[in-house]
Amino acid sequence: MKTRLGCLSKKSDSYSDFSEFLPPAHDTTARWLKLSTDEVVRWSESFDHLLSHKHGLAAFRTFLKSEFSDENIEFWMACEEYKKTKSSTKLVSKANKIYQEFLDIQAPREVNIDHRTREKTKQSLEDPSPTSLNEVQFKVYSLMERDSYPRFLRSKMYKDLVSRAHARGQRRSV
Repeated sequence: MKTRLGCLSKKSDSYSDFSEFLPPAHDTTARWLKLSTDEVVRWSESFDHLLSHKHGLAAFRTFLKSEFSDENIEFWMACEEYKKTKSSTKLVSKANKIYQEFLDIQAPREVNIDHRTREKTKQSLEDPSPTSLNEVQFKVYSLMERDSYPRFLRSKMYKDLVSRAHARGQRRSV
């Protein structure tokens, strides 16, 4: 219980990293000025497009943090970094860290996966390779695509981003 409560208290501090995406966003922030209406609207075309755009990913992370459900995107990002690891020693270290943080039954930021996937992943991580987390990462990705992504697109936060980008675009064309 203390671990879970500690995790919640840490989340509130991390909002400052993405404050330009939280209402009320400031039109004067450097990052915001770089976003066009087309870019922000394109995030609604596919989940892949949202995650591949650094500001889209930041906005999605902020949205999930506001719902206290950012463990899935944080896990997905940790897996992306894990796949880039070349050193076998670092693979073992990162695999253990990811498992303890997100996959273990009492992990502080446990992702919601079925028992079979958890056990299969645990076995796979006994001799880790860059692909050891692919199956579980895909399951978490699919869950976010089906559940969190549609909620993000319907959120006030996303609608405000589109409105601000559109309003700013109109001001520029005048």
